[in-house]
Parts: sequence; C-alpha cells; structure tokens
Amino acid sequence: MRPPHEPAPGAVRVHRAARIEDWVHGIRERSARRRGHVPTIVPYAGYGSVDWVRILCRVLLSKPPGSRGSARTRARREQGIRGWRSFTSVPVGDVAVRISIGGQEIEVVADRGGVVDATVPVSLPPGRHEAVLSTEGGADQRAPIDVIAPGTTLGIISDVDDTVMVTALPRPLLAAWNTFVLDEHARMPTPGMAVLLERLSRAHPDAPVVYLSTGAWNVAPTLTRFLSRNLYPAGTLLLTDWGPTHDRLFRSGRIHKEDNLRRLAEEFPDMHWILIGDDGQHDEAIYGEFAAEHPDRVAAIVIRQLSAGEAVLAGGRSRAELHGVTAPWISANDGATIVKRMEELGLL
Repeated sequence: MRPPHEPAPGAVRVHRAARIEDWVHGIRERSARRRGHVPTIVPYAGYGSVDWVRILCRVLLSKPPGSRGSARTRARREQGIRGWRSFTSVPVGDVAVRISIGGQEIEVVADRGGVVDATVPVSLPPGRHEAVLSTEGGADQRAPIDVIAPGTTLGIISDVDDTVMVTALPRPLLAAWNTFVLDEHARMPTPGMAVLLERLSRAHPDAPVVYLSTGAWNVAPTLTRFLSRNLYPAGTLLLTDWGPTHDRLFRSGRIHKEDNLRRLAEEFPDMHWILIGDDGQHDEAIYGEFAAEHPDRVAAIVIRQLSAGEAVLAGGRSRAELHGVTAPWISANDGATIVKRMEELGLL
C-alpha cells in the first residue's frame, strides 16, 4: 500500500507529512479494529461560564470493557508507566462524540488526531459540573467542568515545562528522555512552585487555574496525576497535538500558547490574569506581547529564572523585548522568593 497521492486540482492542499501521518494512522486503526478494539474517550477537565462550557477530550482505540486483559491494562496505565507508552495509542479521527451536560446534548466530530475541543451553549450555575461523553461502541465517560462565577476578575495561567515540572526542554535528547522514557514518579517538581500556586489558589478561591503547555495530549493523564501528587491546584490542561498540521511539518508551540491566551481574553473579558512561566523558552516574549496588547488584562507576570545549568540544558535564556509592559513583572529562581515578592504586591 502506498501513501496517499497529491490532492486533486482545486482541493485543499494538505502538507505531505500530514497525509503520510494520516495514512499510517489508517493502517494502525484498521489493524486495531480487526483485533476488536473500539473507540474509547479519554476525558479532560474543561471550563466555562454560566452560558457556555468548553469540552475537551480525545478518542483512542482500546480493548472494550470486560475484555480479557483490558482491566489489567487500564490499571497499569494508571500507575505511572513510562512516557513512551502514551504515544503508542491509536487516535481515531472523524468519529462522532455525543456531549450531554445541563440538559443539552450535541454531537461533534473529533479532529484528525482524535481531539475534541468544543464549546457548548448551556445554562449552568457556578461550580463543578460533569459532562457525559459517549461514542460508538465505547463506555460513557465523565469530564469535570469548572463553571466560573460571574464577577470573577482574577485567573491564573501557568506554563508546565520547567515552571511546575523540571523537564529541561527544548534540548532534544533530554526532552526525549523526560517525555518518552522517564517514569512519572521520577519527574521532579520545580522547587517552591506548588506552594506558590496553592497559595494563589487559596487566596483567590474563585480564580480558575489553567495549565497552558506545548506538551502533547498524550501525556495529559500522566501530567494530571503528577500535579495532584505534588499538591498543585486542580485546573484545566490546554495541551496540543504533536505532529504535522495541514500546512506545516510541525505544530508551533508558540502559536498554540498565543492563540489560547487570546481566546481566554475573549471568553472572559473582565478577567485579569496572573501569567506564570520560565525564561528558558518563549514565555517572557509571549506574556510580554500579550500584556502589551491587553495592558488592562494582566495582573502580574511571573517568570521563574532557570539556573545556569538548567538554562544550558534548555537551550539558553530568551531575550524578549518587553517595552510597553506596565503590569508588575516578578522574576526569581524559586517559588519561595516569588511568593515574597507577590506578598509585597498584595497578590497574596
């Protein structure tokens, strides 16, 4: 069997790498279905207002409930298996997913990577809710949804890599080791950052917490357990789908972050955000540009400074142009120092 040919004249041109990826996924999907695997939804935490909610999930092929070995496999996946296993699952694109919440029910279609990112108009009171997600042949799954109360004016957005968890990204070999090989229990939390986020969340209990990362959706269950085990406040993960897109060889992590920051600003026009990141990648530049575009929407920018060794491993510190930023700017190499400076600013 050969990879797909060039698109017909007049058709939307898709990057060759994306067509090859779809071809490989098609082979793996047919093989998995012949072995009796069925579409299974992996739910992620979502958020929303009293008028709408954002639903996030991914559809993968797995053994049906009750099949031999399926319970053992699920248990093993829940117990901190090595990262590479999360990238061997078979995503199912273009499959229908039914979403039920607050008496509303809609049907959406997963994208080519099996990811569902859908906004559902629904009237709900503030607080924690659940959306019921279902698809052909699979068991219903429940996704937690945090409905933010009207009048909430402060939110928290945090990077993950080298901000809450030491990963030494984007150095290729170390990034690959930390992502694909290292057991989740061996991953190291960044010193003091769990205390910082927990204190922020306790001081502002209505503030939503969003973990905005360039990491892949494949690691979402592992990352959720890591955050919980290291006492980080619960929140919504906004990750990405690694691999080629319809128009480029690799997805842009920077564009992913910029797009989601702008989306959150549009969704919550009265919200002021505390933006937390590190100086090893592009967080300074991304947050600085966002603050310049929305000067009245940023409560503070918090940058965790990498040590000299971490900066070398992460490819050097960024040198963002920060002209025009009026928001408080806090930089320190550990969470404890950041806490002290936030106390001085009255944010804690």
